Amino acid sequence: MRDVIEPLRTQKLAELIAEHIERMILEGVVGPGERLGSERDLAERLEVSRPSLREALQILEARGLVSTSRGGTVVTRFLAPLTDPLAVLLRSNAQVTNDYFEYREAVESKAAGLAAIRATEPERTAIRSCLAAMEQAHDLDDVRAEAEADLDFHRLIYEASHNLVILHVMRAFAEMLRRDIFFSRTRLFSQAGIRETLLAQHRAIGEAVVSGEEARSAKASAAHLRFTMATIERFRRDEARVEVALRRLSRDGLVAG
Repeated sequence: MRDVIEPLRTQKLAELIAEHIERMILEGVVGPGERLGSERDLAERLEVSRPSLREALQILEARGLVSTSRGGTVVTRFLAPLTDPLAVLLRSNAQVTNDYFEYREAVESKAAGLAAIRATEPERTAIRSCLAAMEQAHDLDDVRAEAEADLDFHRLIYEASHNLVILHVMRAFAEMLRRDIFFSRTRLFSQAGIRETLLAQHRAIGEAVVSGEEARSAKASAAHLRFTMATIERFRRDEARVEVALRRLSRDGLVAG
């Protein structure tokens, strides 16, 4: 019996380009909702022909990773089929907020510990810069900017953990936070005493990660999330009491005199 030798298959350039862009999406270099460069700029950057790039983008579009239109090519929100229905379910159940924070505490404390071990120098620099931006927004009493810096800070921790599952799953949850699915971030950062505490907690996490202290990073992250959960729970209890008081005061016409 003759040995059967299968012919080698030469990988097409378009497939190589698609794999390269896919790897950038996987590694979080470009994220869901972000627009890629123009076809000309991208082809020059990757040093490939525009027809090969166009074919690569068609491959990625078939995989559901990018969407191409006249306006350009955008990385799809590829977790949306999971997170959008989940957001509807979570929004309708107040108890889920506590479950959400318990989940974040478990995952983010691990992420912070990993970041302390794995963060590169550019990532440490980015964390320092984000903390500086957060402190500047705090000093200027810019609630919106401080809340955005908060999201950026946690994203940098996910990235510095170099765990791709944590990165993509927690990015999806961060998008829910941006949409105030679980609670109002603006309200949270509008409370004077709470803002100071949150800033100190973010500083503690960032400094521990930058200095490479795994245990301290994880502990600081867990403490921050427990505090935030308790604060949101207190907000909700206060709101419930106000609602009861208003119902009592507006009962005219419900009870016979």
